[in-house]
Amino acid sequence: MGSDSEAERSQKEKEKKKMLALAPIAKPLAGKKLGKRTLKLVRRAAEDKCLKRGVKEVVKSIRRGHKGLCVIAGNISPIDVITHVPILCEESDIPYVYVPSKEDLANAGATKRPTCCVLVQTKPTKGELSAEKQDKLKADYDQVVNDISELTSSLF
Repeated sequence: MGSDSEAERSQKEKEKKKMLALAPIAKPLAGKKLGKRTLKLVRRAAEDKCLKRGVKEVVKSIRRGHKGLCVIAGNISPIDVITHVPILCEESDIPYVYVPSKEDLANAGATKRPTCCVLVQTKPTKGELSAEKQDKLKADYDQVVNDISELTSSLF
């Protein structure tokens, strides 16, 4: 019984550290439920090869006119690395959301290296998806985008 409470305590301490490391511009920040749903979408997109990882790839895709959902890590240091990404997203009408941890974003994106931001697309860059996988990805994508739009409308 004591080990469970110690494990819970250490997990709560990790969560606190993640929240303390957040950048001041990390708004709209996904809550616990939306964060889990967003990372699940990123994981599914990584499996289906519908994901652009890293600032360079994301910016290149946005400038080329690709649409999707931009997920940005909130604990990036120095913050100057990602300050231009939300502006690009707003100019291109691409929804974006911050998640608390770059490590969690990397794990969801199937990389070992911490990732600053990812762009979730509904169609893979090469090849085609089966209709079933495409529908499932699109449904998850639409649900997360709706939740993000509700979150941003309550902020502004």
